[in-house]
Amino acid sequence: MRFQTPLVPATLIRRYKRFLADCLLEDGREVTAHVANPGSMLGLKDEGQRIWLEPNDDPKKKLKWAWRLVEHPGGYFTGVDTGVPNRVLKTALMAGEVAGLDAYELVRPEVKYGENSRIDFLLSGAGRPDCYVEVKSVTLSRTPGLAEFPDSVTARGTKHLGELAAMVGQGHRAVMLYLVQRTDCTRVTLAADIDPDYAAAFAGAREAGIEVLALGCHISPEGVTLGAPMPFSTPAVSLG
Repeated sequence: MRFQTPLVPATLIRRYKRFLADCLLEDGREVTAHVANPGSMLGLKDEGQRIWLEPNDDPKKKLKWAWRLVEHPGGYFTGVDTGVPNRVLKTALMAGEVAGLDAYELVRPEVKYGENSRIDFLLSGAGRPDCYVEVKSVTLSRTPGLAEFPDSVTARGTKHLGELAAMVGQGHRAVMLYLVQRTDCTRVTLAADIDPDYAAAFAGAREAGIEVLALGCHISPEGVTLGAPMPFSTPAVSLG
């Protein structure tokens, strides 16, 4: 996935109201950018961080800038747009490029299921159970090389785990796919201390038979593409 317009480097002044960020361009202009990320963005929103913005000239959009990347020391990047994983994965799934999910003829995004929910991707193929794929964007890293999910309490994510487990109980296949939007991490786990309920629901869903897949990304100011699988480790939690 290539960005529609070339990204522009900037310095973060502040992120506020979840979806807004004031930024300083290299030419001295101060602009406000849209932030397509409802999470806490823990570790990614400190004042003075080097970031990358995407400009647009769409008259329908109130803001003419969108925050896309954080650049870390050493030339590493984190993608902050939570919509990117689904766009990248849709292309990869339809091309049969995701190992383990490549034997399905039909890929349908945003299909209604469960209790007023939508599955990110429903995969179908002759002679095999339907496969429900839920995608999560992973951007938190508090230990070098280790990515963690979530970065804040996610009641919605906990609900999705229960609904995936229910799909397995109905004879379908269900996959929890964590896409790591960081180039400085090589492994993934859960941030059980941030959201114990999510970690407990994950343990229950795994016991029910859902599968887990973690994938990395190649990220640059030019675009984002799917990377290699990453090892996923599950923290010890109590099911209560």
